[in-house]
Amino acid sequence: MEIQTSGKPIDMLMEKVLCMNILSSDYFKELYRMKTYHEVIDEIYNQVDHVEPWMTGNCRGPSTAFCLLYKFFTMKLTVKQMHGLLKHPDSPYIRAIGFLYLRYVADPKILWTWYEPYLKDDEEFSPGSNGRMTTMGVYVRDLILGQYYFDSILPRVPVPVVRQVTTNLEKMKLPTKLSGVTGDSRHGSEDTARRPPSVKASLSVSFGQRAPHRASTRDSSPVRRTVTQDDHRRSSSPFRRSVSREGPYNDRSSHDREGNRSSRDRDTDRSSRDRDTGRSSHDRDTGHSSRHRERDRSSHDRERDYDRDSRDCDYYRSRHSEERRDYGSERDNSRQTLQLMS
Repeated sequence: MEIQTSGKPIDMLMEKVLCMNILSSDYFKELYRMKTYHEVIDEIYNQVDHVEPWMTGNCRGPSTAFCLLYKFFTMKLTVKQMHGLLKHPDSPYIRAIGFLYLRYVADPKILWTWYEPYLKDDEEFSPGSNGRMTTMGVYVRDLILGQYYFDSILPRVPVPVVRQVTTNLEKMKLPTKLSGVTGDSRHGSEDTARRPPSVKASLSVSFGQRAPHRASTRDSSPVRRTVTQDDHRRSSSPFRRSVSREGPYNDRSSHDREGNRSSRDRDTDRSSRDRDTGRSSHDRDTGHSSRHRERDRSSHDRERDYDRDSRDCDYYRSRHSEERRDYGSERDNSRQTLQLMS
């Protein structure tokens, strides 16, 4: 019989950037060859030494534990198989991955039923890579009470369920506050805070995701917090304020501002002179072109008048020659008539 689940797909229960990095990792692709539940348990026993979601140090990518946890997601464990994980005697990391499987997949209403027998378990192990030891019971209690797990986010547990769990813990006289072995509140553990914040952020860029809580983790770093406080005290010192307001650097800055202002004025005058020069050259070019047009127009008019005068002269010359011919012919006729009469 399969475990009662919340009904949501795993890519909605697990952080998207972590889920996509697991599916694209070479190690997870090598796990395809494993077909049985016992093969995965043997791999956990041989390879897992912490149950953080991400690799530690300078390595980048999902951890071995979470790749094997995702392999269990694909196998859909039964109730019998889950009991075998939670009671496994060989390695506490096999048990821890079983509790993580329930925290991600199981219906929140049945979490207490699964976790309650192990809340006082005293087997010691180190869930993180920092070597900080804790008991399995404390680890299980942090899983059910918290939503933040190292540099990742666990599925949300409804408020009524959390209240019921808190009431049950009080009845068992167990703490109802997080111990911090899986990450204090939303800021992560101290070891996580000291880790370079760019490791997870760089993994998020290729998938278009913002790495959650990295800014808050960076601010929670003890080194960064000390530097920030020192800078604040240094900037809030009255001596430094008086020096910045009345010291020689202020005179130098005012002198630089006056120099910048004068240089801007010179640039403005130069640009205005350039505009005037450009305008005058444009006017000269316009005047030259207009004079050329007038000269061409006057020469054209003279040529047209000369052609008209020449045509008139030719007309009068031809008319005068015709009149002379007519007069000559009349004179000859009259002379012939007189000769005939005589």
